[in-house]
Amino acid sequence: MSSKGDYACRALLSLTLHTCDGGPTSVRDIAERTAIPQPYLEQILLALKGAGLVRSKRGVGGGYVLARQPADIRLSEILAAVDGPISLGDFGDPHQDGSCDHEGQCVLYAIWKLAGEHMRHLLGGFTLAQVAQVAQGVAPWPDRATIADAVSDVFADVLTDIAGDTMATHT
Repeated sequence: MSSKGDYACRALLSLTLHTCDGGPTSVRDIAERTAIPQPYLEQILLALKGAGLVRSKRGVGGGYVLARQPADIRLSEILAAVDGPISLGDFGDPHQDGSCDHEGQCVLYAIWKLAGEHMRHLLGGFTLAQVAQVAQGVAPWPDRATIADAVSDVFADVLTDIAGDTMATHT
């Protein structure tokens, strides 16, 4: 994960934690709360706005608000908005069957691809609302069980989507 992705998650978490303040939050306030350099934060917020994750209001009393409910924004969406697709690199499709005649690189590429898929599914299992609950002390810190539940929920959603697509093509 890049520092830009980390900063984007921190900025949106700050907006989530301060939604009760009412109205937009200025870039300056977000920067002060999160210790993110303001010029860099402005660039990040523009990318998040382009991805439909935040809305902005100009002028006096202006700033940023979440474009959707925190329960509807996944960490994977935030990271993808500022860093592009979550992966451990674009190495192409690895050689799948038989032996690898490239000094074992095919096997490594397959592992990197698998690790990227796991990371994408893991981060897709956590919403801003869930992270905010942990930060506020009303939910337990993520552990292996929490992560397994989050990933299984995402896999269940993916399987449901696949089943729906399959049903639609057969009707």
